[in-house]
Amino acid sequence: MIFIYTIITLLLLGLVAGLAHWVRALRYRKMVNQGIIDEAKIPPTLNPVDMECCGQHEVCEKESLLAALSRQIEYYEDEELDRFRGRKSDEYTEDEIEEFRNILYTMRDDEVAGWGRSLQLRQVELPDEVKDELFLIIGERRSGT
Repeated sequence: MIFIYTIITLLLLGLVAGLAHWVRALRYRKMVNQGIIDEAKIPPTLNPVDMECCGQHEVCEKESLLAALSRQIEYYEDEELDRFRGRKSDEYTEDEIEEFRNILYTMRDDEVAGWGRSLQLRQVELPDEVKDELFLIIGERRSGT
């Protein structure tokens, strides 16, 4: 009989702990949405990470320590690109694609990866045509050619 009470007690404690964790996560989310705290301040256990790689990056973000650390948005004199926030990568006109290219080819090679990360954090998708060029530059820089 004591065994059954012990099991029930453990289950109830687990339920209470899970409920407390859920309430805490909701409070943090609410504070982020209201702008009280920065999302980077959320404890890692409350900030879910997608465990599957999306395949859109040369190096998967879950394997890149720098990507996990850089939540700070850095601008590369490209604030005007924020107007494309939310646009799909295959919805750009030729002139808009050329605008992305102009920025890409006027920056230093060592800034290209950071620029790509900055756009991602700003929710600006690169045009499909420019993605390939960005990956090529990053790949050449990493291989040293």
